Amino acid sequence: MTFPMKFWTFVVNALCVPLHLIQAVGLYEIYKRVFPFCVYRISITYNEKMRDKKRELFRSVSEFGRDGKPVTILEIGCGSGTNFEFYPPGSKVTCTDPNPHFKKYLNKCMDQNDHLTYENFVVSSGEDMSSVEDDSVDVVVCTLVLCTVHDITQTLREVHRILRPGGAFFFLEHVVADPSTWSFFFQHVLQPAWYYFGDGCEVTRETWKYLEAAGFSELKLRHVETPLIFMIKPHIVGYAVK
Repeated sequence: MTFPMKFWTFVVNALCVPLHLIQAVGLYEIYKRVFPFCVYRISITYNEKMRDKKRELFRSVSEFGRDGKPVTILEIGCGSGTNFEFYPPGSKVTCTDPNPHFKKYLNKCMDQNDHLTYENFVVSSGEDMSSVEDDSVDVVVCTLVLCTVHDITQTLREVHRILRPGGAFFFLEHVVADPSTWSFFFQHVLQPAWYYFGDGCEVTRETWKYLEAAGFSELKLRHVETPLIFMIKPHIVGYAVK
């Protein structure tokens, strides 16, 4: 980091002291009840701007079905279910999210996407999906989630464990910007405040490095610039095969 970036990051961090204290005494849990509503509203705009990229990404999901059977999909951090409309008809979907308060909005999205079969909603983190059997699903989906998990490496281990051999992990994640850009500067400066707004979201992660080191047999990954605000403009998109 350059000195100006360190200095302004320190300033923003100091301004966030009340938020640090709120989290320390447990009051931040109140925001976790409100956060699903915020995500539900924001995701409508996100899907409008990212619709083409999502369609392109999930177009390949049906290729990973077996013997003409419906594709089995497990989505990590399903949130309000904004990816459901892009899944192939007949797919069997299991949803996981660490925040149980998403269930209300998830049910609404399920009703709007009756071309799918919904197996279960599991309250769990990406790092621990022990209730899901080994080698049990064709596809794992993760969008805008690896920015919030506490341990990306462990989450990808869990993905490996639950994917059947030959199954695929589909991802769409915002990542840190190029160090030569102003976006990189502001991502680091505003990160302390963004962490609380985004319920643990970190915009400064080099997520692609974890995917490259995760031991998939095949990795198709692209860096793209999206029509979103500068904080989350850089994305990676693609899929990896077990």
